[in-house]
Amino acid sequence: MIAPLIKGLVLGIFLAISVGPVIFAILKQSINNGHKAGYVFVAGISISDISLVLICNFFTSLFNTALNHRTFIAVAGSIFLVVMGIYTLFFKKVKTDEDNNIIQKEFRKRDFAGIFLSGFFINILNPGVFLFWFAWTAAILADSQTTPHPLEYRAIVFGTCLAFVLLTDIAKVALASRLRSKLTPKILHRINQISGLILIGFGVALCWGILEYGDQIK
Repeated sequence: MIAPLIKGLVLGIFLAISVGPVIFAILKQSINNGHKAGYVFVAGISISDISLVLICNFFTSLFNTALNHRTFIAVAGSIFLVVMGIYTLFFKKVKTDEDNNIIQKEFRKRDFAGIFLSGFFINILNPGVFLFWFAWTAAILADSQTTPHPLEYRAIVFGTCLAFVLLTDIAKVALASRLRSKLTPKILHRINQISGLILIGFGVALCWGILEYGDQIK
């Protein structure tokens, strides 16, 4: 079926190019910790998106319960972003050797587990992601009812979308990792400062927006 492939691709493009804290977190993680950490971080984001799609499609009551607690989720998400931003801005250090070359950190399994979970939570704690999947799921559910195989239609749409977003996130990691080898410790430190400010800004804006306009979102 061509129609669901096209819809899934359009939806994936829209989600991939949307500017939010996730894209900056992917670039920061990849530049600071290398491509392996970046791919693990992206895996956490992808699993959270898959979880939300499954909840939207098959566990509607659970999703509606989450929407009813969107203020709590927004505050938790904003605190998470601000904490990450403060750590990156003030405490993230660039380790160098005697020749002032950036030292590549050796990651253990628990380090990768922490990176995976940070990717998962930075995405799933964003109420904007909830509302995005809720709106599109409702639209695609309605559209699929006019097709002979509604479940297959939805699977193609969401599968295409998620696959495209995952591929673009992988491309972001690869690009950031290539840039990393050309960065000096001073430039990397500046990037960390800018990333920290961006994450703090998104966290504050997220909290302010949901507290100011949350009651208007139905």
